[in-house]
Amino acid sequence: MAPSTPRAWSTHAVGAGRPPRVPDSPLNAPIVPASSFYAGGALEYAREAAPTSEALETALAVLETGHHAVVYASGMAAANALMDLVPPGGAVVASSATYTGVRVRLEELHARGTIELTQVGIEDTDAVLAALNAARTSAGPPTLWLESPTNPLLEVAELPVILEHARSLGVRSIVDNTFATPARQRPLELGADAVLHSVTKAISGHSDLLLGAVIVKDDSLGEALRTRRVLLGAAPSAFDCFLALRGVRTLAIRMDRAEESAQELVRRLKGVSGISRIRYPGWGSIIAIEIDASPDVIDAMCARAEIWTYATSLGGVESLIERRRRWPLESTAVPENLVRLSVGIEDVDDLWTDLSTILTTR
Repeated sequence: MAPSTPRAWSTHAVGAGRPPRVPDSPLNAPIVPASSFYAGGALEYAREAAPTSEALETALAVLETGHHAVVYASGMAAANALMDLVPPGGAVVASSATYTGVRVRLEELHARGTIELTQVGIEDTDAVLAALNAARTSAGPPTLWLESPTNPLLEVAELPVILEHARSLGVRSIVDNTFATPARQRPLELGADAVLHSVTKAISGHSDLLLGAVIVKDDSLGEALRTRRVLLGAAPSAFDCFLALRGVRTLAIRMDRAEESAQELVRRLKGVSGISRIRYPGWGSIIAIEIDASPDVIDAMCARAEIWTYATSLGGVESLIERRRRWPLESTAVPENLVRLSVGIEDVDDLWTDLSTILTTR
């Protein structure tokens, strides 16, 4: 049933995807750990659909103002489903700085001759538009793959301008919205065709699951993405979907708290010597800093943290710290001394005390 009056995004985050309000029905969508269902209905087999994943998909579609959400077993499974929709020989224009797994996979497909890949810095709007104009093959218009802000350089794309131009060319546009979440931007409203999420990160918010999702408005694209999930074997776990939906309920307040702390930490970091650059778009919960020290020294600094956790990933309630180039597949465009900070919901003064201690003790 459609709401009788318009509702705030944060209200939808709490209410979307719940069971019908009938006497004795559960308040929360239950975990349904079933692989098969009695024949004759819409489900049949869990690789096609399942009650718990459908509840999460309903919520994500509402939050991203889409018509269809498809949940996958991981963020990379969701990304690969989208890549699978690029026609053989098709062109892809992608962010030159993007999540490692996505970049490596796109480059692999290019090396195989499956796609023609053009990588461009997404902060240079003119360069992105020029790449879209040039990247046309016999397979038709290119696919545009954006990430904004980018991981881990925190570059921000001029999405309204770029997406409008892409639409004028008949380009299918994909925006990875993992860092911003629908709490901070909703790319479908700006003209994107598909929004990609690593639900593992801020949407679930507790570092306890692996999930990915794609949200779209177009019916045929939604059906194609569901077919990819079936054929690629990327069905999500009912338990993970339950946990992710529970995380959605607090997304608004978690993002507000983490962002407030991140802004305060950036203000304090400006007074610390030995930091050559602070990367922060002014909003969100992720900061990147470049430290004047060798990689070994920086890694040791990260390991000494007591409140910040030396670990990969981001978007959880706990604050995480890591030097990104410690990963061999990370892009060489990422400085060796860049440290990504994922700000959680701990007390900001405690976070600062811990961070300032490791930064000033070499």
